[in-house]
Amino acid sequence: RPRLYSTKPNPQANSSGLRKAEIAMFSLAGVLVGTLAQQIRSRRTQSETPVENTLGGELANVKAPVSIPYTDYETSPKPDYYNDTSRPMHERMESFVLDLQDRLVTALESLEPNKKFLRDRWEREDGKGYGISCVIQDGTVFEKAGVNVSVISGKLTPGQLQSMRARNPKTAQTLTSDDYEFRVAGVSVVIHPRNPYAPTAHKNYRRFEVYKKGSDTPVMAWFGGGADLTPAYLFEDDVKYFHQTLKDACDKHDPAYYARFKKWCDTYFTNTHRNETRGVGGIFFDDLEDKAPEDLFHFAYDSGNSFIKAYVPLVAKRMTMPYTQRERNWQLIRRGHYAEFNLVHDRGTKFGLMTPGARIESILMSLPLTARWEYMNKPEPGSPEDKLLQTVRKTTEWVH
Repeated sequence: RPRLYSTKPNPQANSSGLRKAEIAMFSLAGVLVGTLAQQIRSRRTQSETPVENTLGGELANVKAPVSIPYTDYETSPKPDYYNDTSRPMHERMESFVLDLQDRLVTALESLEPNKKFLRDRWEREDGKGYGISCVIQDGTVFEKAGVNVSVISGKLTPGQLQSMRARNPKTAQTLTSDDYEFRVAGVSVVIHPRNPYAPTAHKNYRRFEVYKKGSDTPVMAWFGGGADLTPAYLFEDDVKYFHQTLKDACDKHDPAYYARFKKWCDTYFTNTHRNETRGVGGIFFDDLEDKAPEDLFHFAYDSGNSFIKAYVPLVAKRMTMPYTQRERNWQLIRRGHYAEFNLVHDRGTKFGLMTPGARIESILMSLPLTARWEYMNKPEPGSPEDKLLQTVRKTTEWVH
């Protein structure tokens, strides 16, 4: 192996001073080389240090509560409005969505160590309704989450009437003129956790009533709603648990509901321009009027409350997992696809934007705080990101 310098004495070096200078020079060179090598090793070590040390560190000391509030809805006493048939259904629905909002906010706040939801009550300028938007932003656990209630009424616009006729050809065809008014009470929920391993989720439950102008008796009324899960990373046990919990709530009222509404969810929450579903599904229904209003109200109650049991424990389970910038970037890309669906395809967003005097902040609450669009992003085949992508490009029967 060639050497950088000769180890043989220099025959021309006949003075001891010159030899000492050579030794000192080589010693200094050795020190410099050693120092440089140490710096290179240090830089290499820093670049190879997992990003887990810098991302998600704020959750290092966060612990999930021993029990999450309102996950025991099945065994807890029913509220007064549940069976109070002396009150009109629209009043009972209003009480239900307000109660459900409080329950879910309480459950979510049990996981968030540093922030509480902002409660923003607003009134329509025309006096025809109000809403309460409960929103948290830049939390430790939740990057953005909204639990919104709206109780509004108004005149059906031609665009809204056309939309109703298109999706409900059976009963909406009876609305033969534009001289109709509506009344709706609903709760709408979208939750975007900070940790990429904790899934995004959506829930919406509502009752819609249509009146002939001047009348207080609805000529049409139906329930709509559902809940669905949108993970950036796939944990199959989590998805199965989510679906099973929703199925249990459905089975209490109709054994056919889950399969019917699960298929409806897979079909509705699809980004057709990308040929992929928004997430891993759940249940979805609209224009539900196939049973007595009392039976459907009880189904909406159980289904709406089951979401707390189905979803919040999943966040508690995943919210402190370490992650890297790679996982964070993929989460933001998937959020971009989520935003695409809400802005391009979602009927609720379109209906809200077509409503005169609509509160835009509440309608667009579903959008994530941050998202990412990369040109031609393609996950590595066989990677966890690719696994998620292959999953949303087909439908899966998670439970039977």
